[in-house]
Amino acid sequence: MEDNSLEKKYNKYIVLVSIVIPVVVAILFGVKLKDFGYNVQPLSFLPPIYATINGITALVLIVAVMAIKKGNRKLHERLMTTAIALSLAFLVMYIAYHMTSDSTKFGGEGVIRYVYFFILITHILLSIAIVPLVLITYVRAIAKTFDKHRKIARITYPLWLYVAITGVIVYLMISPYYV
Repeated sequence: MEDNSLEKKYNKYIVLVSIVIPVVVAILFGVKLKDFGYNVQPLSFLPPIYATINGITALVLIVAVMAIKKGNRKLHERLMTTAIALSLAFLVMYIAYHMTSDSTKFGGEGVIRYVYFFILITHILLSIAIVPLVLITYVRAIAKTFDKHRKIARITYPLWLYVAITGVIVYLMISPYYV
Protein backbone atom coordinates (compact mmCIF):
# COMPACT_ATOMS: atom_id res chain seq x y z
CA MET A 1 0.00 0.00 0.00
CA GLU A 2 1.45 3.35 -1.09
CA ASP A 3 1.42 6.29 1.27
CA ASN A 4 1.73 9.59 -0.61
CA SER A 5 0.61 11.47 2.51
CA LEU A 6 3.71 10.21 4.32
CA GLU A 7 5.88 11.63 1.55
CA LYS A 8 4.09 14.96 1.73
CA LYS A 9 4.44 14.99 5.52
CA TYR A 10 8.21 14.61 5.28
CA ASN A 11 8.80 16.97 2.34
CA LYS A 12 9.09 20.11 4.47
CA TYR A 13 11.55 18.34 6.78
CA ILE A 14 13.60 17.16 3.82
CA VAL A 15 13.80 20.71 2.48
CA LEU A 16 14.71 22.07 5.92
CA VAL A 17 17.39 19.45 6.62
CA SER A 18 18.78 19.81 3.08
CA ILE A 19 19.31 23.52 3.68
CA VAL A 20 20.33 23.40 7.33
CA ILE A 21 23.05 20.73 7.02
CA PRO A 22 25.21 22.47 4.38
CA VAL A 23 24.70 25.89 6.00
CA VAL A 24 25.61 24.63 9.48
CA VAL A 25 28.60 22.69 8.12
CA ALA A 26 29.82 25.79 6.25
CA ILE A 27 29.45 27.94 9.38
CA LEU A 28 31.06 25.39 11.71
CA PHE A 29 33.87 24.82 9.21
CA GLY A 30 34.98 28.38 9.96
CA VAL A 31 34.47 28.12 13.73
CA LYS A 32 37.55 27.19 15.73
CA LEU A 33 36.89 26.35 19.37
CA LYS A 34 40.25 27.85 20.39
CA ASP A 35 39.01 31.25 19.11
CA PHE A 36 36.31 31.07 21.80
CA GLY A 37 38.76 30.37 24.60
CA TYR A 38 38.37 26.59 24.61
CA ASN A 39 41.70 24.89 25.11
CA VAL A 40 41.04 21.79 23.02
CA GLN A 41 43.61 19.58 21.37
CA PRO A 42 43.26 19.14 17.62
CA LEU A 43 41.37 15.95 16.85
CA SER A 44 44.03 14.99 14.32
CA PHE A 45 43.26 11.28 14.71
CA LEU A 46 39.84 11.72 13.04
CA PRO A 47 40.63 12.07 9.30
CA PRO A 48 41.74 8.45 8.79
CA ILE A 49 38.72 7.31 10.80
CA TYR A 50 36.20 9.30 8.81
CA ALA A 51 37.91 8.36 5.53
CA THR A 52 37.52 4.72 6.57
CA ILE A 53 33.86 5.38 7.35
CA ASN A 54 33.47 6.77 3.81
CA GLY A 55 35.03 3.60 2.44
CA ILE A 56 32.76 1.41 4.54
CA THR A 57 29.77 3.48 3.38
CA ALA A 58 30.72 2.80 -0.24
CA LEU A 59 30.93 -0.94 0.45
CA VAL A 60 27.61 -0.92 2.33
CA LEU A 61 25.94 0.88 -0.59
CA ILE A 62 27.26 -1.69 -3.08
CA VAL A 63 26.14 -4.64 -0.94
CA ALA A 64 22.74 -2.98 -0.39
CA VAL A 65 22.16 -2.71 -4.14
CA MET A 66 23.26 -6.33 -4.59
CA ALA A 67 20.80 -7.35 -1.84
CA ILE A 68 17.82 -5.64 -3.45
CA LYS A 69 18.73 -7.06 -6.87
CA LYS A 70 18.58 -10.51 -5.28
CA GLY A 71 15.17 -9.66 -3.78
CA ASN A 72 16.35 -9.35 -0.18
CA ARG A 73 14.40 -6.21 0.78
CA LYS A 74 14.96 -6.57 4.54
CA LEU A 75 18.76 -6.74 4.19
CA HIS A 76 18.66 -3.85 1.71
CA GLU A 77 16.67 -1.76 4.17
CA ARG A 78 19.06 -2.49 7.05
CA LEU A 79 22.10 -1.75 4.92
CA MET A 80 20.68 1.55 3.65
CA THR A 81 19.85 2.59 7.22
CA THR A 82 23.44 1.67 8.14
CA ALA A 83 24.77 3.77 5.24
CA ILE A 84 22.79 6.77 6.51
CA ALA A 85 24.08 6.23 10.07
CA LEU A 86 27.66 5.97 8.76
CA SER A 87 27.20 9.20 6.81
CA LEU A 88 25.94 10.95 9.93
CA ALA A 89 28.91 9.62 11.94
CA PHE A 90 31.22 10.93 9.21
CA LEU A 91 29.56 14.34 9.33
CA VAL A 92 29.90 14.66 13.12
CA MET A 93 33.58 13.66 13.02
CA TYR A 94 34.29 15.93 10.04
CA ILE A 95 32.81 18.93 11.84
CA ALA A 96 34.60 18.06 15.11
CA TYR A 97 37.93 17.80 13.30
CA HIS A 98 37.52 21.13 11.51
CA MET A 99 36.39 22.89 14.70
CA THR A 100 39.59 21.82 16.47
CA SER A 101 42.15 21.85 13.66
CA ASP A 102 43.43 24.22 11.02
CA SER A 103 42.68 23.26 7.44
CA THR A 104 45.39 21.33 5.65
CA LYS A 105 46.64 22.82 2.40
CA PHE A 106 47.15 20.46 -0.52
CA GLY A 107 50.83 20.55 -1.44
CA GLY A 108 50.75 18.77 -4.76
CA GLU A 109 51.88 20.59 -7.88
CA GLY A 110 51.21 20.39 -11.59
CA VAL A 111 48.49 18.18 -13.06
CA ILE A 112 47.86 16.35 -9.77
CA ARG A 113 46.82 19.67 -8.20
CA TYR A 114 44.09 20.12 -10.82
CA VAL A 115 43.00 16.51 -10.40
CA TYR A 116 42.81 16.96 -6.61
CA PHE A 117 40.74 20.13 -6.80
CA PHE A 118 38.43 18.65 -9.44
CA ILE A 119 37.78 15.65 -7.21
CA LEU A 120 37.44 17.84 -4.09
CA ILE A 121 35.03 20.33 -5.68
CA THR A 122 32.82 17.64 -7.23
CA HIS A 123 32.88 15.76 -3.92
CA ILE A 124 31.76 18.85 -1.98
CA LEU A 125 29.05 19.87 -4.45
CA LEU A 126 27.63 16.36 -4.73
CA SER A 127 27.79 15.87 -0.95
CA ILE A 128 25.43 18.84 -0.69
CA ALA A 129 23.16 17.54 -3.46
CA ILE A 130 23.06 14.04 -2.01
CA VAL A 131 21.37 15.09 1.24
CA PRO A 132 17.88 15.70 -0.21
CA LEU A 133 18.28 12.79 -2.65
CA VAL A 134 19.05 10.32 0.16
CA LEU A 135 16.20 11.64 2.29
CA ILE A 136 13.66 11.56 -0.55
CA THR A 137 14.76 8.07 -1.56
CA TYR A 138 14.53 6.85 2.03
CA VAL A 139 11.09 8.38 2.65
CA ARG A 140 9.76 6.87 -0.58
CA ALA A 141 10.87 3.45 0.65
CA ILE A 142 9.25 4.01 4.05
CA ALA A 143 6.07 5.18 2.28
CA LYS A 144 6.19 2.04 0.14
CA THR A 145 6.07 4.09 -3.07
CA PHE A 146 8.56 1.67 -4.58
CA ASP A 147 8.18 2.76 -8.22
CA LYS A 148 9.09 6.32 -7.23
CA HIS A 149 11.74 4.99 -4.84
CA ARG A 150 13.43 2.97 -7.59
CA LYS A 151 13.29 5.90 -10.00
CA ILE A 152 15.12 8.31 -7.69
CA ALA A 153 17.41 5.59 -6.29
CA ARG A 154 18.87 5.20 -9.78
CA ILE A 155 20.12 8.78 -9.39
CA THR A 156 20.87 8.74 -5.66
CA TYR A 157 22.94 5.55 -5.61
CA PRO A 158 25.69 6.48 -8.10
CA LEU A 159 25.99 10.00 -6.70
CA TRP A 160 26.18 8.79 -3.09
CA LEU A 161 28.69 6.12 -4.10
CA TYR A 162 30.78 8.78 -5.87
CA VAL A 163 30.72 11.00 -2.77
CA ALA A 164 31.76 8.10 -0.52
CA ILE A 165 34.59 6.96 -2.81
CA THR A 166 35.90 10.45 -3.53
CA GLY A 167 35.91 11.15 0.22
CA VAL A 168 38.49 8.38 0.55
CA ILE A 169 40.43 9.61 -2.49
CA VAL A 170 40.54 13.19 -1.16
CA TYR A 171 41.84 11.90 2.17
CA LEU A 172 44.51 9.76 0.50
CA MET A 173 45.62 12.67 -1.66
CA ILE A 174 45.84 15.21 1.19
CA SER A 175 47.05 12.92 3.99
CA PRO A 176 50.77 13.36 3.19
CA TYR A 177 50.32 17.07 3.97
CA TYR A 178 48.79 16.70 7.43
CA VAL A 179 51.03 18.25 10.09
